[in-house]
Amino acid sequence: MAVLMLPVLLVSIDNTVLNFALPAISTATLPTGVQLLWMVDIYPLVLAGLLVAMGSLGDRIGRRRLLLIGSAGFGVVSVFAAFAPSIEGLIIARAALGFFGAMLMPSTLSLLRSTFVDRDQRRLAIAIWATGFAAGSALGPVVGGILLEHFAWGSVFLIAVPVLLPLLVLAPILVTESRDPHPGRIDFLSITLSLGTMFPIVFGIKSIAENGATWLTLAPIALGLGLGVWFVRRQLRLPNPMLDMGLFRRGAFSGAVGVNLLSVTALVGCLFFISQHLQLVLGLSPLSAGLVLVPGLVAMIVAGLLIVPIARRVRPSRVVPLALLISVAGFASIALRGGQIDAFSIGVAFVLLGIGIGAAETVSNELIVATAPGDKAGAASAVSETAYELGAVLGTAVLGTILTVSYRAAVLLPEGLNAAERLAAAETLGGAVAVAEQLPHGAAQQLLVSARQAFDSGVGMTAWIGVALVLGAAVVALVALRRAR
Repeated sequence: MAVLMLPVLLVSIDNTVLNFALPAISTATLPTGVQLLWMVDIYPLVLAGLLVAMGSLGDRIGRRRLLLIGSAGFGVVSVFAAFAPSIEGLIIARAALGFFGAMLMPSTLSLLRSTFVDRDQRRLAIAIWATGFAAGSALGPVVGGILLEHFAWGSVFLIAVPVLLPLLVLAPILVTESRDPHPGRIDFLSITLSLGTMFPIVFGIKSIAENGATWLTLAPIALGLGLGVWFVRRQLRLPNPMLDMGLFRRGAFSGAVGVNLLSVTALVGCLFFISQHLQLVLGLSPLSAGLVLVPGLVAMIVAGLLIVPIARRVRPSRVVPLALLISVAGFASIALRGGQIDAFSIGVAFVLLGIGIGAAETVSNELIVATAPGDKAGAASAVSETAYELGAVLGTAVLGTILTVSYRAAVLLPEGLNAAERLAAAETLGGAVAVAEQLPHGAAQQLLVSARQAFDSGVGMTAWIGVALVLGAAVVALVALRRAR
């Protein structure tokens, strides 16, 4: 159990650290708004596109073997990411991290499924697994804040090395191998279609942020949806599909996946703007900003563990919606204040978010694993992880795009900027802060006030979207999980 928690901690630390490194990366590399979104999104996008394929591959070649291959690759690429010379190089490194990261997460959850065959033991194991995400997220801002205050932004990627070395040594000794005894062929066309579904959709959303809604920006979204339909139809026809679509006919399975997707979309979108607001608007250091969110992440851990005895006695269709309503209250508190929110209020709101989402996702993840056949544990675990990562992609792509468009429309630039300065300041808040450091005091203050107000003008809108997403997740749980026990 302890060995299998290492990659879970790594992935969650990586996600949180990156959110808090955004201001430093923006200042150092001066990316466009779209490049910044791609840098955040390319990792979960590649990871989400390959999770089902890697889960299926783990069922075939062995889940422990796939975990070890992914761990070695992730560690090597993390070193390259730490020393990326440009934003383009960092985007490429993040894509490679997504490739190897896709080997880690389905392997851990499916190995838990094969190790803990007793339902009560498995429920607690999955609660600890889900808690590992929250623990890593709680640890990430603190460790990342310390690193960012003393070292360059690349240091946040080097955290992977000391976490993965013990895994590579101990996993062959302590973790038992498991696989599907009757695997089918590796379906490369289905893998291509799963990637081809998500890349055009996210590219289209980001293009809308850059150029507005035109037929050129809407065409990739239509292409992605078309390839998605082809992928589903192919899985339904194949005797041994990469993804067993019959799993989605089970209300408990499909409902739990929907809860994960919607709640993570809201949570990651919230983290995208909160991390920048704390540092670039309120002026907190990376460490101080991370500490503001730690109580909420601790609340997520506690809620995930405390829900286990409750979930034995209360139906998921009651537990999950009630938990998510607590998260709705957290989003609403941010939405009602808009950009005029201080660090204490953000901390309180994040505690409410953590309690609701921590409890709801523990129950939903256990339902996903429990309702799938044992020989399809890898593929089912991959679907659970795909919901997480696709939610992370959409959270940044949709809510981040809305924030970017709002910022561009509202920011007012002072006179006297050259073309490069105008481009950087008009794209992102981090770019505006970097440009302001080079300006005379009066012009710098004018730019900072305008940029911060422009950024915060979109915070209220994105928080209301978060309210709608979590309410949607609660409705899905109420309807789809009504027969789950």
